Amino acid sequence: MKNFITHIKTEFARIFSNPVVMLIFFAAPLLYGVLSANIYKKGKLTELPVVIIDEDHSAMSSKIIDALNDNETIRVAKVQFEAGNIAAEMPSKEYIAVISIPENFESAILQKKYPEILIDVNTANLVTANFASRAIQTVLGTLNAGIEIESLKKGGMDDNTARQRFEPFRATYTRFYNPSGNYLELMFPGVLGTVMQQIIFLGLGLVFARDLEDGYFKKLALKNKSAVYHILLKGIPFTILTSIVWLMVGCFFLFYKIDMPVFRKEMIVLVTVFSLACMFIAMLVSIIIPNQLKATEVLMVVATPSFLLSGYTWPLEGMPVLIQQIANMIPVTHFLQAFRKIGIYHGTLADIYPQLKALSIMAVTCMVLLALIIKIKIIKANRKQNRLTAV
Repeated sequence: MKNFITHIKTEFARIFSNPVVMLIFFAAPLLYGVLSANIYKKGKLTELPVVIIDEDHSAMSSKIIDALNDNETIRVAKVQFEAGNIAAEMPSKEYIAVISIPENFESAILQKKYPEILIDVNTANLVTANFASRAIQTVLGTLNAGIEIESLKKGGMDDNTARQRFEPFRATYTRFYNPSGNYLELMFPGVLGTVMQQIIFLGLGLVFARDLEDGYFKKLALKNKSAVYHILLKGIPFTILTSIVWLMVGCFFLFYKIDMPVFRKEMIVLVTVFSLACMFIAMLVSIIIPNQLKATEVLMVVATPSFLLSGYTWPLEGMPVLIQQIANMIPVTHFLQAFRKIGIYHGTLADIYPQLKALSIMAVTCMVLLALIIKIKIIKANRKQNRLTAV
């Protein structure tokens, strides 16, 4: 035990002597956390620029323009009275939508000819397009209903009957689980989960590769032949450091007032199993590839596309089967699925059992393989030393 504590102290000293590891472990989560929180802090998009082509010049078209401008999501950036060449302005102005009110629009409404407003939505960015489309649809739908009800009332119908005639039944939509459509609540967990996987990969991907490069592993192998001893020696310091970083990540949710219960037992279990899976995968790669640069490159190949493959924003069910199988081999896929169940749906451990099982299988499989390879390397190191001693 005394030797083990001494080696643990040495391990901490080796970790802290590597500025890259320290930068990865502590600066990366802080930097990405602050950046992503401030990027999505507003939560929703406002004042998206739209163009109105008003060929009618009527009181009705003015009413529509005013109503659109009153909506917080969109902003009438320009009103023109003929079509012109909007496409030429798009590279510099990037209008989100072009709303065309046709000539004789008001008179057509009064004559019940059912005129049409043409809305061209810029879908170069689907996020802004969806926000703008929903806002325009809401404004025009409200105006449409109001005009129809007023028309019925002018025909002699009382207000209640006019409303019932226009709307024989009502459908009430209630949005729950992020009802405001706040993008901070949507994206923040996904970004931080991916960052945590990446820093664990990078930190643990160096431990054995570095020891094998500078000969430190050989010294330890001669002092202790237990593979478990070597795994604990490498794992304990990073477990402590990872716990500190997770605590820091959890505090982001409190600081930015993100309404998700991250400090609860279900989340602690999930974070623990996820971290172990990432640690053993990284250590396995590190022992297989005894070169720090190459080990890091291999782990980055896994980590870089992981957010896209995780199904967090685009569901796994919409991906080809082969891609789904690849995604299910990456820890963050299961972590984000489980995080959504706990953080958003307030689920229990039973609800995230499939994800915990998948992460546990990854951790145990990689741990067993890691132990076998370490044992083989220890045996080789001792045999080589025995041969040198004999000579």
